[in-house]
Amino acid sequence: MPSFRATAAHVRVPATSANLGPGFDSAGLALSLYDDVVVRVTDGGLHIDVEGEGADEVARDGTHLVVACLRAAFDRMGGQPPGLEVACTNRIPHARGLGSSSAAIVAAVVAARALVVGGEQVLGEDACLQLANELEGHPDNVAACLRGGVTVAWLRDDGSPGVVRLEAHAELAPVAYVPATRSSTAAVRGLLPATVPYADAVHNAARAALLPYALSIDPSLLLAATADRLHQDYRAPAMPGTAELVARLRGRGVPAVVSGAGPTVLALTTKATRPALLSTEEPGWSVRPLDVEARGAHLVT
Repeated sequence: MPSFRATAAHVRVPATSANLGPGFDSAGLALSLYDDVVVRVTDGGLHIDVEGEGADEVARDGTHLVVACLRAAFDRMGGQPPGLEVACTNRIPHARGLGSSSAAIVAAVVAARALVVGGEQVLGEDACLQLANELEGHPDNVAACLRGGVTVAWLRDDGSPGVVRLEAHAELAPVAYVPATRSSTAAVRGLLPATVPYADAVHNAARAALLPYALSIDPSLLLAATADRLHQDYRAPAMPGTAELVARLRGRGVPAVVSGAGPTVLALTTKATRPALLSTEEPGWSVRPLDVEARGAHLVT
């Protein structure tokens, strides 16, 4: 049985955007929009406070995603604490393609590790990514949430996740277009075909190879590097407004993509080009200029 710390663990986790066009289930970007989770070990019971996004919808019991993932992390480290007090301040919109579930998972894993004496030795960086991947089901968002910056994640032959992290170019200045409507990752995945044309696979392989270079070295290549034929068009019927906005922005030369499973649209502008984009209103969309979050998930002291 592990020993638990008496002090609370306060974890800040960033929103993330996955895929970024051609990097399906692999490319990720951490963004400057954050959830805060504070967890304290108590003498017994479970108390949950939630404010912000989803506060009126999420459970206040052991099925709450943060609590369920805390339990999984404590099990991985040898045992459960007698009780828990959990406070969540949510700012990342739910079911919009900005990694809200990955943020909850990562916050729980990092908090649990901080609450266990010697937790960093028991649950190292690779083990945190492994557990977060198991809980989420794919590594792209959780890798970016954990590591920050630009990430490329993959699954090794044994099923374990790998990740490389790159520094985003200093001029990169994303803009998120967030609608009021939501989407289900499982539902939009169901729209993807079992096979794709060979020419489309070649197209995406070239763009996916170019994408990390464009994000970190030469943003002028982002319009070409974010072109996708693998998943966005197949998902378009489920979110026509998203598809229309992506097409319209790209027609103006803006590197726009569906953020994760959507329906949020992410425009990968630069500090020089973002002001002109923000000067144009988009009725029905909450337009949010964001920065790239370099730190990823971290403890707040």
